[in-house]
Order: sequence, then structure tokens, then C-alpha cells
Amino acid sequence: MRLLHVIHSMNPAGGGPVESLTRAASIMARHGHSTEVLFLDTPGASWLGNLPFTVHALGPARGTYGYAPALAPWLRDHASRYDVVVVHGLWQYPSFACWRALRNSSTPYVVFTHGMLDPWFKRAYPLKHLKKWMYWPWAEYRVLRDAAAVLFTCEKERILARESFWLYRCNEVVVNYGAAAPSAEKGAQESSFFALHPKLKGKRIALFLGRIHAKKGCDLLIEAFSEVLARDPDWRLVIAGPDQVGWQATLTELAREKSVEHLITWPGMISGDVKYGAIKAAEVFVLPSHQENFGIAVAEALGCATPVLISEKVNIWHEVQEDGAGIVASDDLAGTRSLLLSWIKMSEAERSAMREKARSCFERRFHIEKAAESLVRVLASVHDRRQSALKSSPSLGFTSNG
Repeated sequence: MRLLHVIHSMNPAGGGPVESLTRAASIMARHGHSTEVLFLDTPGASWLGNLPFTVHALGPARGTYGYAPALAPWLRDHASRYDVVVVHGLWQYPSFACWRALRNSSTPYVVFTHGMLDPWFKRAYPLKHLKKWMYWPWAEYRVLRDAAAVLFTCEKERILARESFWLYRCNEVVVNYGAAAPSAEKGAQESSFFALHPKLKGKRIALFLGRIHAKKGCDLLIEAFSEVLARDPDWRLVIAGPDQVGWQATLTELAREKSVEHLITWPGMISGDVKYGAIKAAEVFVLPSHQENFGIAVAEALGCATPVLISEKVNIWHEVQEDGAGIVASDDLAGTRSLLLSWIKMSEAERSAMREKARSCFERRFHIEKAAESLVRVLASVHDRRQSALKSSPSLGFTSNG
């Protein structure tokens, strides 16, 4: 198949969707499927080098909404080259532009919501939710309604999506989602990490890896760490990821108040061998998030046989708990404290068993190969249905797109 992915930005600081798209494209290519990606970054942006697919950069976009006047015309002119268009995300212009350009065309489109319909946002940001309601009926509702499929990465995400807006109709499909297994040998990747942070070598590391954002519960982690793990001089906390909203200064002050600032390392955004080295060097991966659609970093930790301590707001918590690959608790201070206490109370034999179960959970549920196979099945079905519809009603695909 010939696939076009449409995403606001390919900046790796955007997190899981960018990482997963990039990894999946390489697997798709091995199986004979071509991938191109359309986005609104400025041509020549530093992160666009060495991507394993053809790119089309139509930026810079205007404002936070990401309006780009060339986007819809480009899609109308080129849509016939592709079998399916895959739209990533909502609430910005690219999804609406795809609806404008493709809703009456012979090329179907599908939408990955990437957790953007989670009702947590309605509760956390009520004024922003009210603003969304103002254009939901004429924009995102139509985007979802007319998509050939709306893709969710787990059953929990699909169910939660129905709770944000009462005006809601779409063809829901759950697909596998996941991460790539680390290719390099453990010692080499750990060395890459310790070369940058030599004082952490030989320490027991609790790792947070992700965007530094209020929804991730980093403040809970710092408080719980100060109460549970900081008593042991061997423990260190690593909080790795981009600070996109300027929250790290507040967290640093919290760490100072709790007298643990000297026990916390802030590597910033890490990738490649350094990232995998950090995961493998960690004794546990901790994510006490208030809202997490899937959690690519959770899957990456499982792939490295690192047990995960997560909140029940991480939508794949049920799978993790069922496989014994980690520990689950509530997304509050008591719950986060419970995660850490449960880990240190385990025997070494129990921890070793959980490491094995973590890797097994990854291989069975979250390996990127399985995710790519699942997506191909869905996209092939979407394409075949559209072709059958065109044969039975040849006039489809020739109406004005407005």
C-alpha cells in the first residue's frame, strides 16, 4: 500500500506518536508498503534529517492552531497517489484540512486520536473544553464522523473517548500500538548513559521518562521519592524529558523543599542509545500520570525488561497488571507512595520474576512489529472497502470537495 501520514510536527519532543510513526515506517517498508509524511514543520528543520521516508514540509504554520493555507490544496492535488491517509491527532488544523480535502474523494482517511478525547482534559481544563465545544460540531465531530475508521490504541482509550462530547459518532477500531525492541547490547547502551552521568553508576535508579508536564505527575513522584526512597543513600531519581511548559523550575523548587534536590538528575530529552541505556540502568520505570493514552515509554521500559510502576490512569495498566509486568496504583500521592513501597518490599526473587514478565508482556502485546501488522490489516480493510464502494457507485470521488 501507498500510505500518507499527516501530523502537525515531526519534532521528536512531541513524544510517542512521532517515535511510533518513525519506527513503524521502517517495518512497513520491509513488507513492501511505502510511507510518506506530511507535516507543518519548516523545511530544513534540524530533526528532519535521516528520516526513513519521503517527507513533505509545508510549514511554518500560523499560530498554535497550526493553520497552513497550502495544506488542503496539497491534499486535493495529491490524494490520488495514496491508498489511505492516516491523520494523527485532533484540535489543530491538519485534521480539519484532511476532512475538507478528502471527505468526498476516492482516498479514504483514518484518524489516530492519540488520547485527545480523554475526559481528563475536560475536568482539568474546563474553560479550554468549553472553547473546544464551540467548534466541535462543525470541525472535529465531522472529522471523526466521516473518517473511514477512528483508531484507538487500547480498549480503555476507546471507551473513554465517548465521555468528552455527547455529540459523537464514528467507526471505532482498536489497533495494536507499541515500541521497538532495543537492538544494542545492554552494557554498551548503559555505558552511553553513564558516560554522560557517571555519578549515577552503581546507584539504584528510579526513572521517569517523558514530557515534563503537570499531567504526568512528576510532582507526586518527587514527593513520594522523598518519603520512601530517599531514606536509602543508594537511590537516585532521574527525570528525563523535554520541559515544554516551563514546569521544571517549579519541580526543582519542590525538590529543594523536600531536601532531595541533590538526589535528582535532569538529563533533558534523551534518545537512541542514551535513552535505552537509562531505561536499562534503571531498577524501575515510574509514571504516576493523571492521563496517559498509551505510554510509548512504558512499552519501551517493558521491552528493556524494566518493571513499570504506573498509575491506573495509564490506559494500558490493565494489561501490565494482568501480565505481572509492573505495579499499579492511584494517581495521587498515596498511590505513588504505594508504588515505591511495594517495590522495595519485594524480594530479589520477586523483582527478578517481574523483570522476566515485563519482557514477556512487551513481546506479546507491545512489540512494534505486532503494531505494524495490526495497522496494515486495518488500513488494507479500509482501502478494500473504499474500492468496493467505488466499483458499486462510480460517481464517488468526483464530487466537489468544497
